[in-house]
Amino acid sequence: MVLVNGKNINLMQFKIFPIAGDASFRKFYRIKLNKKSQIIVSSKKDKFNNLVAYSAVNKFLRNQNILTPKLYSHDYSQGIIVIQDFGDLTFNKILAKQKNKFKTYKKITDLLLKIQKIKPKSKIKTFIGKSHKLKKYTKKYLHKESDLFFDWYLPLILNKKKVLEVKKKAKKSLSNLYKILYFPNTCFVHRDFHAQNLMKVGGKIGVIDSQDSLIGNPTYDLVSLIDDVRIKTSKKLKDKIYKYYLQKTSKVYRIRSDKFFQDYNILSVQRSLKIIGIFSRLAKRDKKNKYLKLIPYTWSLLESRIRTKIFSDLKKILDHNIPSTIRKKILK
Repeated sequence: MVLVNGKNINLMQFKIFPIAGDASFRKFYRIKLNKKSQIIVSSKKDKFNNLVAYSAVNKFLRNQNILTPKLYSHDYSQGIIVIQDFGDLTFNKILAKQKNKFKTYKKITDLLLKIQKIKPKSKIKTFIGKSHKLKKYTKKYLHKESDLFFDWYLPLILNKKKVLEVKKKAKKSLSNLYKILYFPNTCFVHRDFHAQNLMKVGGKIGVIDSQDSLIGNPTYDLVSLIDDVRIKTSKKLKDKIYKYYLQKTSKVYRIRSDKFFQDYNILSVQRSLKIIGIFSRLAKRDKKNKYLKLIPYTWSLLESRIRTKIFSDLKKILDHNIPSTIRKKILK
């Protein structure tokens, strides 16, 4: 029995269809309630972040005219929420079939620009009464995320002694890079703003998977969109999207476009390291081996951003210890 709209409902009386999940501990089911298709989200682990924070950020964004799933009901004690069904058509699927992708990317970029105009609140009300705090994307957070590369990926390819040696050197190099990030943490950052988390809902774009949002650097979500590890795009297209964004964004970013591009590259490298680590963890810890096939392309994204002078030290460390044959290999 689940409490829905103040009533106890036996979900076993309804037809429930499991649907594809994401990289989190959540499970998703489609159900017909009151003649409408809705989504049941279930999470036994990290309930607050996966259910409460998710719903709270969604509501905050909806109040700013960003389309996110509406919360219909919840039973927090059982780890369940019931939300609006956006269907199954992600922009990842749409872009995969398009030859001229730039028109679609322009619409997505316009949405990102709209989101970045939102003044982020540090605390957001939740359905259990406890506030959810949007934290700052501090250097500590950046290190915590890039550490996933050393803690989960490197042990798959190097012995323990070598892992510690590489980690020590690379972390020092990364620390120097994070110190020169120019723009402050003042922007609402979705943190996973890529085509798989954007849904076609009628003529609009729906945003999902927003529970990890922070207040951070303005380049981060742009990096997530352009250097999307799940959909391969040419350098020409990446450059076009970047230039389109810069033309329409804040004048401050255009005036210091050199610093903006530097931040963009640093956070692209940080994000790629994080993702390689996350995909390795999903495979080793959670037995989700399908993510391993995305690692070689993620490596290619990292390599494309690490060619400038500021990355020379980090590049030398990675090149000396991780040959291209391993980077291109799909691990098992």
